[in-house]
Parts: sequence; structure tokens; C-alpha cells
Amino acid sequence: MTTSRSHRPPTVPDSARSEGGAIDSGDAALNRGLGVGSIVFMVVAAAAPLGVVAANVPIVISTSGTMAAPLYFLLATAILVLFSVGYTTMTRFVPNAGAFYSYIQAGMGRRLGTGSAMLALLSYGLLFIGVNAYVGVATANALSAFTGWESPWWLWSLVSIAVIGLLGYRDIELSSKVLGVLLVAETLAVVIMDVVVIAQGGAEGLSARSLSPAELAGGTPSLGLMFAFFCFIGFEATAVFRSEARDPDRTIPRATYIAVVGIGLFYAVSSWAVVVGIGSEQAVAASTSDPENVVFAVVTTFVGPILSDVMQVLLATSFFACVLSFHNVITRYVFTLSGKRVLPARLGVVDPVHRAPSRASLWVSIVTGALSIAVMLGGLDPVAQVYTWFSGAATLGLIVLMALTSLAVVVFFRRNRGTTIGFWRGLLAPAVAFVSLGLVVAVVVQNLPLLVGSTLAAVIVAVCVVAAFAGGALVATRMRARDPEHYAQLAR
Repeated sequence: MTTSRSHRPPTVPDSARSEGGAIDSGDAALNRGLGVGSIVFMVVAAAAPLGVVAANVPIVISTSGTMAAPLYFLLATAILVLFSVGYTTMTRFVPNAGAFYSYIQAGMGRRLGTGSAMLALLSYGLLFIGVNAYVGVATANALSAFTGWESPWWLWSLVSIAVIGLLGYRDIELSSKVLGVLLVAETLAVVIMDVVVIAQGGAEGLSARSLSPAELAGGTPSLGLMFAFFCFIGFEATAVFRSEARDPDRTIPRATYIAVVGIGLFYAVSSWAVVVGIGSEQAVAASTSDPENVVFAVVTTFVGPILSDVMQVLLATSFFACVLSFHNVITRYVFTLSGKRVLPARLGVVDPVHRAPSRASLWVSIVTGALSIAVMLGGLDPVAQVYTWFSGAATLGLIVLMALTSLAVVVFFRRNRGTTIGFWRGLLAPAVAFVSLGLVVAVVVQNLPLLVGSTLAAVIVAVCVVAAFAGGALVATRMRARDPEHYAQLAR
């Protein structure tokens, strides 16, 4: 078991130690002002709680063909808690902000680590573009409903990128404050719905049928679990903010557990309230026939049209907060990889005024903005194609990274048996998480055409995931041949 913070760090090989040089000097200049609450705000905002309840809970119900949405969320929570055991343990031994790729590299080598880094950048980048398209649609719809102004979705997507670019360029604490306000507002709206629906007994009285394990035997539980996992994407980014945390060895594990457990319980309770509000007998049919409006109908019936209107506005801000979180995550990946010379070193400079990776943030804004404009010019539907395809591809990529991270944790601690980490954290929990996440990956691959909309899109997604990983491995191979000094530093 882990001893107190004053305990002398266990002896581990150079492959587990943080690199000296640029990245360390950059870390020292960063503003280390983030506490547990700030990091939780950022990663929970990335999960878009209101967006999940309003848009994704009906999808979980309709695709699974059962009312067991609360159980799917609880099952996903259990698996991700097991994943978090090994994930947070590694933060003491690999003290940089690389998260997935750093941990995979420590356990499985530089090529696989760099391949993971490229896959992480691709996955979070696709999430940014896909969810930002939804921001544009949600904003345009809200303006149309309240003012009658029919504006193009792409206009608001571009405005979103510009505002996010300004926030991301500045001190990370500014972003955390903005995310905190938006998160509290959307969470409060959902909690009001939950409390009122439960207090009034729902459509048919309070029922625990959706919590019965027997419900898992019906329908297609694999689809329910797949879409439930999709709703958690973002919580794993806690370790990316390590370099800006006050006490990272304590802050990161606490923030991770609070985020995953908090998100899971929130989704489970809220999805149960939605089922109760619709009525157990009608939940599947209503969620299938009108998934976009069924939750708003529940709010209108039990609380009133005012809260429903407020939630329409908060839906846009929920997804905006989500995109802002992803921008900050991508920026930290770029900053860390630049310090290791995988990306240009000039992107690893800390702004002396904002004490933030402002140059990396600006680069991310330019690249994501250009790619978003290319998507807009391509004429793709913002929801049916951009949001669905890109989010589906990102979901596959990130779950693969979670599985690889769990395996890397097992390998790392088998090689370093002299550490103080016990059997549970160093072997059993990450091993069970690896097997469970491997099964989830298999489910996602099997149902990828449904997740992204077509077989052709599924093939394209799979090729992109493999290509990103292979491309990163090739970058490491090229560094080994042409720049052996920096290649060696990858493992420090």
C-alpha cells in the first residue's frame, strides 16, 4: 500500500522517471494553482452531464431495448473505477502530464508510447471538432426558439472556437472558473428535474424495475454498455493537468475518483428519474420514437416549460464547456510532447505572463479551427455525420488507450517488484480492468457501424485509429535513427 507523502520514493528504473530539460523547466514555470475541485470541474465538464442526460440517456434506452440504463451506467462506473486504481497509482512513478502515453511508454516501451500519444491527440482532436459542431447546432436552435432568428450552425461553431482560443491562451484557472459556473448551472437543472420527478412519483409511481438485474437479460445489453461508456469520455483527463496541480500525488488520484464516481452516480440517478418520468412501460418506445425531445417533455410535464427552456440554453453551454475542456487537454498533450521533441520544441514554451502553455494553445486553436472549417466546407451534416462519426472514432480510440494503459500498469509493476505498491493496485485491479476494457473494445468494434452511422464510416474510423497509432510508432523509430539523444530522453 502507498505510504505517506514523506516516504522516500521507491527505486524505479530511468524509464519511469520524468525527463530533465525543457519540460521540467516548463513545468516549474507553470501556474500550479489547480486543486481537486478545479480539476474535477474541468473533467466533469468534458463529460457534459446535461448533454448526456438530455441527448444520450434516451439513446442508451432505445439502443439497448431495455429500461436498464441506470445499471449500464453503474457497470461502466465499476469498470472505470478499477481502471482508475492503476491509472492513478502510476502518477507517482511517471511524474509528467503525458497521462495515457506516458504510462503506456513506462510499461511497454517508447514506440508503443509514442503511438499512444498520436492516438490520444487524434481522439481528443476528433472529439473537439465533433462536439463543437453540436455546440453550433444547439446554439442556433436555442436562438431560433427564443428569437426566431435562423442562423447557420457553423457561425456559432466558429465563435465557440474563437472564445475557447482566448480562454485557453490564458491562465488555466480562468478556464476552470468558467467551467465551474457552467457545470453548476447545468447540474442544478438536472438535479431539479430528478428531485421533482421522484417527489411526484413519476408517470406510474416510483418503480425499481430499471434497477433490476433481470432487465439486463433482455434487449441488447452490449449496446447499452457501449453507449454508457461513451458518456464517460473526458474523466480520464485528470492526469493531463498534473503539471498545474498544487499537490499532484494527492490531487490527481482524488480528482479522478471523485470524477468517475460522481459522474457514474449522477448518470445512474438521472437515468432512473428519466425512466420513472416517462413510465417504465413506455420508456423504450418513447426514447426510440423521439430521443431528442423525450427528456425535455419529462421536464415540461413535471417541472414546467420554463425549466425546459432554460435547459435548451444550457444544452449549448454544456457542450461548449465540454469543448473547452478538450481544448485544454489537447494543449497539455501538445505541450508535453513538445518538451520531448516529438512535436516542435517551440510549442513547449511557457508564457511568462499567463504561466500557461499559451503557444501550444494557440497552435491547437489554429489547427482545430482549420480542420473545422474544412469539415464545414465539406457540407457534412453537423449532428448525423460530424458529431456522430467523430465522437464514435474518438470513443474507440480512447477505450483502446484505457485498455493499453491497464496492461502497461501490470507490466510496469511486474518489472519493478521492489516498489511499495501492493497486489491490488499493481496487479489485480489493472488486470481486471484490462480484461473488462478489452471486452468493451470488442463490443465497440462489433457495433462500430451503428456508433458512426454506416459500415463505410466504420472502416474509415478503424483505419484512422490504426494509422494514428502506427504513425506515432514510426515517429519514435525515426527519432531513434536520426536523433538518438532525444529518443533516449523519451524513456526518462
